[in-house]
Amino acid sequence: MADITIFHNPTCGTSRNVLALIRNTGAEPQVVEYLKTPPSRETLRALIAQMAVPVREVMRRKESTYADLGLDNPALGDDALIDALLAHPVLINRPIVVTPLGTRLCRPSEAVLDILPLPQRAAFVKEDGQPVVDTQGARVADR
Repeated sequence: MADITIFHNPTCGTSRNVLALIRNTGAEPQVVEYLKTPPSRETLRALIAQMAVPVREVMRRKESTYADLGLDNPALGDDALIDALLAHPVLINRPIVVTPLGTRLCRPSEAVLDILPLPQRAAFVKEDGQPVVDTQGARVADR
């Protein structure tokens, strides 16, 4: 079984779709509900480093907390942004998935297909009705 971790928010449709795509391979990931169990500073820094993205890329900029805290200030450095993410986990964009093939912020949800070590076992349709995987387990081309 593949070693997969998903930093998940069960109220988020994208996060639910990603979890379902992982399970569609037959794998059962470690599910971290990050709003209940936020990552440590070290874990958060490691995830960001593994994704090789700026800290701001893992922030939910549409959250009112983002504006309320003035996090759009370009003068704020990574340490201040990480402090905000740790103090307000709702600001962490989701889902973040870790597999042996990489770590990725999986937005859109089909981005997870690029880092899953096992193939899809069946067709998959997102909650909104958009097909992602066909009956042969192949990715459906963007339309």
